[in-house]
Amino acid sequence: MLSLATRQFSRRLYSSTALRASPEMHGTTILCVKRNDKLCMIGDGQVSLGSVVVKPNAKKVRVMREKDGEPQIVTGFAGSTADAFTLLERLESKVEEYEGQGITRPCVELAKAWRTDKYLRRLEAVLLVADKKSMYELTGNGDVLEATDGIMGVGSGGSYALAAARALATVEELSAEEIARRSMEIASDMCVYTNKNFVVEVVDCSSGDDDADDDDQKEKKED
Repeated sequence: MLSLATRQFSRRLYSSTALRASPEMHGTTILCVKRNDKLCMIGDGQVSLGSVVVKPNAKKVRVMREKDGEPQIVTGFAGSTADAFTLLERLESKVEEYEGQGITRPCVELAKAWRTDKYLRRLEAVLLVADKKSMYELTGNGDVLEATDGIMGVGSGGSYALAAARALATVEELSAEEIARRSMEIASDMCVYTNKNFVVEVVDCSSGDDDADDDDQKEKKED
């Protein structure tokens, strides 16, 4: 008969093998493009389980904060939907906590918690967060990556969309939304986990800096 230790080892080996053999959830490409006074975040809607498309119209680009009906902070996510919603709720609470300070501080604070919290560090997702001034990618490794050229892409087809957007950015006549849409078309043609059901949010970067200006004036007065 097998010893207790041998049976326990066999049980663990079977469990880990079964987990590895189970199909993984794939889907969604998120792209963010900023050009001149416009910022466009776009994402597709496909969610796949193994070789099966389980949802063609998931909405993974959302407006977190708006003013007078105009988007102020937009977010997109790739990975587990439930995990991403949990992270977005935490991010929204950080935005409220650091009201008027932009998205840099909230993103950094979320990344810290995501990295160190026993519960949060189990969550598997990647976030894109953008407002009029900043654009960040957040990961579970504690990374807060800032765009250097006004373009960021994440998800299953993120690399394709990012490469296409950088190439199209050399065409001066194209707007941020046109670059984003054409790039996602290319990504959807190349990535089997990306479809053409796009959700688009556009932020007008030419206005709405009153809050930031007020904060600067308050700091100067305090000094």
